[in-house]
Amino acid sequence: METNTLEKETRNKLRFATFIIPKFADAYKMDRQEAYRYLKKYGGLDYLYECWWALHTDNPFWAIRDIYKVCRNNGGLR
Repeated sequence: METNTLEKETRNKLRFATFIIPKFADAYKMDRQEAYRYLKKYGGLDYLYECWWALHTDNPFWAIRDIYKVCRNNGGLR
């Protein structure tokens, strides 16, 4: 049972990531690969995976803004 819960959480994280990364790319006028590399380089992906539960309950606009702030605080300049 615990394994199924872990697998479900992992699937949910991945679903949210595949939803929010293209939205982030559109918001900051990047292609999806560029957005992924930017998020990975500046800590946005780590933040997304750590805080996905709270982020996915919010409006995507605010989630994208929060992820951007994390990247900006870690040296991202976009």
